[in-house]
Amino acid sequence: MSYADQSVERLLHKDRRVVLALLIAVTLASWAYLLAGAGMDMSAMETITWSPGYAVVMFFMWWIMMIAMMLPGATPMILLFASVNRRQREQGSPYVPTSLFTASYLLAWAGFSLAATLLHWAIHQAGLLMHMAVTSELLGAGILITAGAYQLTPLKQACLRHCRMPAMYIATHWRPGPRGAFIMGLQHGAFCLGCCWVLMLLLFVGGVMNLYWIAGLAIYVMIEKTISTGNWLDYGLGVILIAVGGWLLVQP
Repeated sequence: MSYADQSVERLLHKDRRVVLALLIAVTLASWAYLLAGAGMDMSAMETITWSPGYAVVMFFMWWIMMIAMMLPGATPMILLFASVNRRQREQGSPYVPTSLFTASYLLAWAGFSLAATLLHWAIHQAGLLMHMAVTSELLGAGILITAGAYQLTPLKQACLRHCRMPAMYIATHWRPGPRGAFIMGLQHGAFCLGCCWVLMLLLFVGGVMNLYWIAGLAIYVMIEKTISTGNWLDYGLGVILIAVGGWLLVQP
């Protein structure tokens, strides 16, 4: 290996360490927020009248929760992007900031958080929330069955393939320049969203700020996105969710 190649490799390792440290810091800060809020008085929150200011607070609650849950699973993609970005710079190609890629990825989840906030408001206004979880067995069963059925769809599998194969995604979707980085991050965020958004609605069943449900979903999503297990894990969870939802519907 030539001296120039060694220099590039050193820069690659340095970039990856810096990016990884920043991702860990953001993830830890998000989880610290969740840990601080996990013991909040949920019953008191349910008596609050929704106002524009309160809606903004709830939006950021959902968004930070999504960052805590989804960023660990996206870390391999972001690190690979940082490495390819460094090689592009060394070859004289336009500089593509990894920060833009990451920011646009999180922007996609901000869109989901906005939709989740509106749904949260609607369920609250209908009087179907207690301790931040739905009280209607019919609604809970509907969410479980919907999430389970989505696990079995081709759309779920198509989005999951993009998440599981970051090198293939970069090879087929690479765009130069800062604008390209932003578009790539937004696209990958959309694939990730398509993979996991229905699972996130399960928080309404277990409790929006229930730390055990948040951690369990986060661990499952990270395993599903980063480890190639074929279809048995996705289909298995789908069958279980449908069965539990069906049981809720038929029980006395």
